[in-house]
Amino acid sequence: MKISFYNGEFKDDEELRVMYQDRAFYFGDGVYEVIRYYDGEFFTLEGHLDRLMNSMSEIEIEGMERTELLDIVTELKERNTIENGALYIQVSRGIQNRNHAYPVDVKPVVLACINEARRPHSQSENGVHVITSEDYRWLKCHVKSLNLLANVMEKERAVKAGAHETVMHRDGVVTEGSSTNVFIVRNGILKTHPADNLILNGITRQEVLRIAGELDVPVEEAGFSVEELMDAEEVIITSTTQEVTPVVKVDDTIIGNGQRGMVTKRIQEVFDANIHKLNLVK
Repeated sequence: MKISFYNGEFKDDEELRVMYQDRAFYFGDGVYEVIRYYDGEFFTLEGHLDRLMNSMSEIEIEGMERTELLDIVTELKERNTIENGALYIQVSRGIQNRNHAYPVDVKPVVLACINEARRPHSQSENGVHVITSEDYRWLKCHVKSLNLLANVMEKERAVKAGAHETVMHRDGVVTEGSSTNVFIVRNGILKTHPADNLILNGITRQEVLRIAGELDVPVEEAGFSVEELMDAEEVIITSTTQEVTPVVKVDDTIIGNGQRGMVTKRIQEVFDANIHKLNLVK
């Protein structure tokens, strides 16, 4: 019998093999999505599935169809009694003995789970404090991969500083937050970093850009400096679980008048209305 050790116990290797030989465990060799649903209805599901498929393609994971993933997330939501939740789904390359090279003829492994998630009403209205830091991550940030150590460390930096988020910059150009996309409003123009390899093209980011178009808010997808961030009339961070959150302080600089700005508020109102429409189209 082969014996292995995990979390304080020696166990029969067969009990642990499937877990530790999943390439997600050894290498972070996989991708993931977090999909929000409200009152039992998915929000922006198609966008999340599109991005999950694109992420798999970018790191060359094959053998998983979109219809399979749709069936999994749909049935998982139906099997749970949570009405307002965040569904986490990850796809790893598969299970094999530890080897850096890709396995051959191995089926991808899917893990999915659901947690209750409340809407961030207080931070959406009152805003949050963020800090800034150098962006030292890899150059495929457009892939929603399991390799999040740098993001985790930067989120912890924010926590230790008494802040909500770390906004990162590369050579002085703001990219994104540790778990959010970043927007600024300057001279009435909504600006955000272009969706290239240096940021994750957030689904909520895409929603905000679409809403801005509906509201005739001028939009510019272009890099902006840390100085422009500090001097902005409004700053917004977005994500699936944090929705559309105003930033009222960056490092030691108060943004605008220290309160949620008008452009942010208008976007939030449409975003909120889109959530409430879910139950009207059942």
